[in-house]
Amino acid sequence: MNTLTRWDPYQELDDLQNRLSYLFGRAPIKKNSDNQEALSVPQWAPLVDISEDENEYLIKAELPEVKNDKVKVSLQNDVLSITGERNYEKEEKNKKVHRIERAYRSFSRTFTVPEDTDSEQVSAEFKEGILKVHLPKTQKAKPKSIDVKVN
Repeated sequence: MNTLTRWDPYQELDDLQNRLSYLFGRAPIKKNSDNQEALSVPQWAPLVDISEDENEYLIKAELPEVKNDKVKVSLQNDVLSITGERNYEKEEKNKKVHRIERAYRSFSRTFTVPEDTDSEQVSAEFKEGILKVHLPKTQKAKPKSIDVKVN
């Protein structure tokens, strides 16, 4: 007996997306045909705020539940790298887990440092889940005020 199967081009696109996600190390999107919620395992990269004033650039990264010994900040060839790892909490035997949406794995963020940064004076501090990387500006980059004398 021959069975007629309906071709769904969107399903093929979903399959292609899942294969590409797997190729690039991302978890595929899981879809259920029932009326259940579609879930995907999140990719995690810390969110950052980047600001500037007359003295420095400041990068603030959110690193919730990351231990300070698991965070590394490095500057090489005008590229600032923030890497680290957030580990899964120890599982309790009497606890039943229904859903885990937060990602527990290594992460990496890289930023090109502006040319007017004094790379010798870069500093970082980590407190209450927030990493602050201070990128001081060179003396040349700081604005100068010149008094103009009027006769």
